[in-house]
Amino acid sequence: MGKKGPSRHLKRHKSPHFWPIHKKEKTWAIKTKPGPHTFETSIPINVLLRDYLKHASTNREAKMIIKQGKIIVDGKIRLDERFPLGLMDVISIPESRELFRILPEKGGRYKLHSIKNDEYNYKLCRIIGKHTLKNNKIQLRLHDGKTIQVEADNQYKVNDVIKIKVPELEILSHVRFKEMIPIIVTGGRSQGETGTIIGLGDEPGWKKTATIRTPRGDDIITLVKYVFPLGESESLISLPES
Repeated sequence: MGKKGPSRHLKRHKSPHFWPIHKKEKTWAIKTKPGPHTFETSIPINVLLRDYLKHASTNREAKMIIKQGKIIVDGKIRLDERFPLGLMDVISIPESRELFRILPEKGGRYKLHSIKNDEYNYKLCRIIGKHTLKNNKIQLRLHDGKTIQVEADNQYKVNDVIKIKVPELEILSHVRFKEMIPIIVTGGRSQGETGTIIGLGDEPGWKKTATIRTPRGDDIITLVKYVFPLGESESLISLPES
């Protein structure tokens, strides 16, 4: 009988390029399970502990730490070493008193940005879709797989960002996608760049572009789908120093 369903195995040379693992040192790598982030845009908790943070030297050691409930993601304990981590996720390791937020970095990589206690209880989520429900409700679909129901008052639009409390998923504030707001680029050749939107193109659909002015005074053009608003006038989260 032929094989059915996706493979649970992953050879190292086929792992995403931004994973900090040696592609030819060994044969196999751990594969993320289906979850809030896609395989191409996420890293498993196991790789985070072993290869990013160096808290474990082997796959088995990392798995033991995770199974003991020592890793908290967005306010929830995660026990699966294959759980996918991605953009803007908040990670806590209570025993080592470490708090991180996952941010994009140049070269298509992710950066673990250390944050303080006052940033741990919230995260920013980009609206990537909307769905009309019964009883005058709208379901917002967020970039990290979460969904939130709101009143159908047309206040929230695709590409806007909401600041939510985790794990309660309570909306704390709303950032509208428009010109002259601080942003970070999450994909493409300019990934990791920060700046301000100074213009929006008139291209249709997914081809729509935005012009970003960086703190250095350079202007870059990237697709709107890669532009992640950070606040109305100033960033709602801390960013790595340039």
